[in-house]
Amino acid sequence: MIKVQDLCKVFRTDEVETIALDKVSFEVNDGEFVAIMGPSGCGKSTLLNILGLLDNPTSGQYWLGDKEVAGLKENERTAIRKGRVGFVFQSFNLIDELNVEENIALPLAYLGIPKAERKAKVEEVMRRMNIAHRAKHFPHQLSGGQQQRVAIARAVVFGPKLILADEPTGNLDSKNGAEVMSLLTELNQEGTTIVMVTHNEHDAQLAHRVVRLFDGKVVDDGNA
Repeated sequence: MIKVQDLCKVFRTDEVETIALDKVSFEVNDGEFVAIMGPSGCGKSTLLNILGLLDNPTSGQYWLGDKEVAGLKENERTAIRKGRVGFVFQSFNLIDELNVEENIALPLAYLGIPKAERKAKVEEVMRRMNIAHRAKHFPHQLSGGQQQRVAIARAVVFGPKLILADEPTGNLDSKNGAEVMSLLTELNQEGTTIVMVTHNEHDAQLAHRVVRLFDGKVVDDGNA
């Protein structure tokens, strides 16, 4: 499903050139749960942004399914990402002015799903994430764990084949972190491919394998 070959990302300013990714190559198969680990500044989030088609690599190749997507324009990337990739971020990224069900319904509205179908899908995912009783609440009225459950609900409500998670338990205590990991594991067992950036060794052990980055390079792709 995902294959990257010799992926490089260089950030340039007038004075400085920073190599964030240096010839990164690995594959993720359909239905796999892969963790990406490494010290701060090693390129993990940069890699996730490229995998999620939020950014292009400077050079190298990236296949998503059977399509080479490394050199696409922004509107082409958006068209491929739409309905296919769900994101979960450390900081939840909920919209403060929208309540829980409105936040979750956003991707469905974006995809043009009819209102009645949107309502049914949102109600189903809220039940599943155990947040139906919070449907009319706003993000500031929720705990961190509840906000992350809303964020996961929003990421999965349209049935993406791929979920990209950037430090999904980073702002949570251990109990809520464990619940979030349990939800991600369950989604993976149902067939969703998950790529997760994490600092947490315990969370990483729940993945099928761990890809380790150091200074923008893959030092271990987790294949024995």
